[in-house]
Amino acid sequence: MTFAVAAGNSVMHIFDRIISGGLFDQSTVQGAILYGIFFAFFAWILGRLLRLAVERVLLHDKHDHVDRMAFKFLAKLARYCVYVFAFVSYSRFVPALSSLGAASLTSISVVTVIVGLAAQNTLGNLVAGLSLLLYRPFKLGDRLQVTAPAGPETGTVESLTLGYTLLKTDDNRRVVVPNSLMASQTAINLTVNDQRVVCSVPVGISCVSDIDKARVILLELGGKHPKAKEVCGCLLTQLVSSGVVLTLEVWCPDALTSITLRCELLEQVVKRFALEGIGRPVPQTIVILNDERLIGSPKELEKTCIK
Repeated sequence: MTFAVAAGNSVMHIFDRIISGGLFDQSTVQGAILYGIFFAFFAWILGRLLRLAVERVLLHDKHDHVDRMAFKFLAKLARYCVYVFAFVSYSRFVPALSSLGAASLTSISVVTVIVGLAAQNTLGNLVAGLSLLLYRPFKLGDRLQVTAPAGPETGTVESLTLGYTLLKTDDNRRVVVPNSLMASQTAINLTVNDQRVVCSVPVGISCVSDIDKARVILLELGGKHPKAKEVCGCLLTQLVSSGVVLTLEVWCPDALTSITLRCELLEQVVKRFALEGIGRPVPQTIVILNDERLIGSPKELEKTCIK
């Protein structure tokens, strides 16, 4: 009974404070917490609405009138600006925070410098992302070849965020490249207005094989392949120790098709050369014997040469 009475008194006290406006007094701790919850909720709602609006616009854009990469990037930047604006407004709205900020302006300046130095990579990525958005060296869906620590990587641009660029490779891996590195390195854009590329297929044959016959076979296979648009030619491009190298060059629709085309042409060439009797270059090794028991001593060789 006593607990119920105490709970009722507490509820009535809170209700009285709401009626009198004391609970919404930003100069009190309860008021500051309440307004903090309100500002946080307002920022979350506004960011959520902004995200839904962007998704709706992109969903109804059937003819790609909107630049998706720029739209998503600016939407994320706007959401972060909403959070920062809500925090700054809250700090200016609560008197305790305002007086604390005015009293410790020097300390805040020092902290700002320290944070700026610690987050210079993050800020650099943000500025680099804005430069990529401004100069537009690529867009979403483009195939890029970049330099990674493990070597060259080729993938499709999946997203451009505030800090990094995400590439999806052909084997379904994700290559995360910081925007600062993306803006400073040389990247090859494999997706242009004319997406055709030349597929080069080098094939080695032995020295005793008929070069003209091998060239005719290569041109025939390249011209009949369904993925090849046009045959450029087949030139002798290299001399090796045990043969020569003929390089077949054909136009194909895009860079991804060229990989498959090259593999399929190599398989067809191996099978056709086996039927036509055209040999492949076989490495040769020359062994020089220098054993007196087999070739005689130097004096005996000298006598043999004199005779």
